[in-house]
Amino acid sequence: MNEKLKQFPFMEKRKIYYIVTVALIIISIAIGLLRGYNFGIDFTGGTLMQIEMGKMVETSELDKVLQENSLTGSITHAGEGNTQIIIKTQDSLDSDTRTKLLASLEEKYGVTDDDVLSVENIGPSVGETLKSSAFKAVGIAVILMLIYIAVRFKWHYGIAAILALANTLLIVIGFYGIFHISINSPFIAAMLTILGYGINDTIVIFDRIRENTDASTKRSINGLKPLVDESIRQTIGRSIVTSLTTIMVMIPMLIICGSTIRSFILPLLVGVIASTLSSILIATSLWFDIMRFFDKSSYKGKAKENHKKEKKSAGQTA
Repeated sequence: MNEKLKQFPFMEKRKIYYIVTVALIIISIAIGLLRGYNFGIDFTGGTLMQIEMGKMVETSELDKVLQENSLTGSITHAGEGNTQIIIKTQDSLDSDTRTKLLASLEEKYGVTDDDVLSVENIGPSVGETLKSSAFKAVGIAVILMLIYIAVRFKWHYGIAAILALANTLLIVIGFYGIFHISINSPFIAAMLTILGYGINDTIVIFDRIRENTDASTKRSINGLKPLVDESIRQTIGRSIVTSLTTIMVMIPMLIICGSTIRSFILPLLVGVIASTLSSILIATSLWFDIMRFFDKSSYKGKAKENHKKEKKSAGQTA
């Protein structure tokens, strides 16, 4: 192990982790809110059209066609050789508007009605249902994880783990806000996957902290600081190697796969990086501070109790 890593005081630097993380989350989410998050058709509703163009056409050219028809939306390629296009508009298009759009495509690229493979209108109520289901799914997952950690470890481990997971998810959401990336249903699947991945990494470190705590005779809060540092050093290699292996698989998929897979892989890639850092730095720091807080509370409670006993004893003596 690197000598600098052996001597690095992880817990001494925890305030820096907090400041950097909070600043990053606030700035990124503020940017997303100010410019508006790019919710896809799955959330906002709209129209989806899949058309066979007969050849690959650059999306920049097709964007001009949408602008000429006063439409806003996204265009992605599909099919063998990327000869098909999928047009997703944020507004539900009536038959007249679709006819006008198709006429523009016919004029420029020779597209006919027979080349329209599918047309689907998605109402905004579907998007609201999807949002509600997503929040419920995340909420249920968090509650079950909290129960599991509380049973396997202790409740303060669970609080630290859930806060670290929230940190990871907020970083991913902030990333999407900064780069204005479209948020669709694969994004929700990726977020749930990140929850599972992040909690697994955190449990590995917490398990080592618990083992070292049980084996240590120094139970004071000052004794816990080097113990947590040592636990991180013992598991950091495993955490980094596992994450790098996962990232090495995802990067080729991000490059060569289609837009549907890419919209799942991108948040997953950001989430894996964020959850690795959160489990190593944030989760352990939060656990240490929670332990320190209750250690002080316990000390104050004992001090008050001893003070009352002393007063009572003094009164009886008098």
